[in-house]
Amino acid sequence: MKFRERFMNGETEFDEIFDLTDEWNFSDEECTLREYLGLTEEEEDVWISESDEALEELMRRERSSGRMDK
Repeated sequence: MKFRERFMNGETEFDEIFDLTDEWNFSDEECTLREYLGLTEEEEDVWISESDEALEELMRRERSSGRMDK
């Protein structure tokens, strides 16, 4: 189960994203970070163009609304 799915299910805190990003950076994974974390394109865009905080806010809104898009 990817980070996004665990976060949306309330099984992990947002801060885990930083550990997983480090893990991905030092791995031989051939997928993108977005794929590794299971983020949507919209979430990735917010993270890149705005901030960590903006991504967390977006994902918390999605979780509270029940939106589980992939």
